[in-house]
Amino acid sequence: MGPLDGVRVIEMAHIMSGPTCGMLLADMGADVIKVEKIPGGDDTRRFTPPEINGEPAAFLMMNRNKRGIAVDLKQEGGKELLRRLLARADVVTENYRKGTMEKLGLGYDALRLANPALIYCAISGYGRSGPDADKGGFDLVAQGMSGLMRITGEAGGKPTKVGSPVTDINAGMLAALGVVCAYVHRLKTGQGQFVDTSLLEAGIMQTYWQTAIYLGSGVAPGALGSAHPLTAPYQAFETSDGWITLGASNQSNYERVCRMLDAPELIADPRFRDNPSRMANLPALVEILTDHFRQKTSVEWLAVLDGAGVPAGPVFDIPQMLAYPQTIARGMVVETAHPRAGTTQSIGLPIKFSDTPGAVLRPAPLFGQHTREVCREAGFSNADIDAMIAGGAVAETLV
Repeated sequence: MGPLDGVRVIEMAHIMSGPTCGMLLADMGADVIKVEKIPGGDDTRRFTPPEINGEPAAFLMMNRNKRGIAVDLKQEGGKELLRRLLARADVVTENYRKGTMEKLGLGYDALRLANPALIYCAISGYGRSGPDADKGGFDLVAQGMSGLMRITGEAGGKPTKVGSPVTDINAGMLAALGVVCAYVHRLKTGQGQFVDTSLLEAGIMQTYWQTAIYLGSGVAPGALGSAHPLTAPYQAFETSDGWITLGASNQSNYERVCRMLDAPELIADPRFRDNPSRMANLPALVEILTDHFRQKTSVEWLAVLDGAGVPAGPVFDIPQMLAYPQTIARGMVVETAHPRAGTTQSIGLPIKFSDTPGAVLRPAPLFGQHTREVCREAGFSNADIDAMIAGGAVAETLV
């Protein structure tokens, strides 16, 4: 199933960025084996509430489609299992601090001696080079350092974090892209390579427009609420019963909006006659448009805007987004049957393939659910596995 069917990935990553990468690869067909530490497992298992029948919702979301094993990497038996798995793997992903894998004897230089075709993907706070390479990374810190917290929120407000852990998620997506690119290179040459990305870089790349403004003008852009830094009107507007978004960013759409509002005088108004003028007089334009939009409901305005061919939409909360017919039609809400949590829902794969569609077929694993299965695949006998479990080198949970 999926374009990556047959690719084996060993995920030695926890919480968000690494598991995002692994989830995307798994959704596209890769066999992703998640390695959880003994004791405790992935820290996301303790991100509660909420729980679904005792299973943490955060872990269920980020780890579907993966097989799971529990390993004590401080024991030789656990290291031996990992060495065997990595000797046969196509990809390994990790988001430990720099030097952690090397201390375990599982760094890239050691692993590629046994498996020259291995693609080793490291996700960190700041990258594996530079003065901050040894530091641990967190989404909040990366958002602050990348400039995102200075361009998010309302104008003149306090530094504001983006609502989602955007640098974690974006770093996971960059890592997945890097893995796939390295795999294409390996198909051509037979050689693996080291793939390196970070939360900081994942945040910096979200500032394309704002960095362009600064590099072009020398002026540091600030937060604008929902408004666009380069074009107007392109933001959320209040209606009589809620909010809508309006994407009238080019001249033709702006003029359509003015005619739709029965305000043709705004087209000829020298303050608003072109985009540079509108940007220079944005507060006045927003005040005038808001007065108009407050006269009707969101549903009424969206019907008119859609009819006029002007890009616009409602401002949903999460439940509304999940229930929206287009969300459902695109397969962005999927169900799996978990052995403890029962039937659970999660977000679907946002990439569609005509010939090799990805799919969400497997729920997130229980702690050590596939340990015995994966150990057998690595060549261990049942007696060996029993001894490893008894000694604490690995752990299993029976379904």
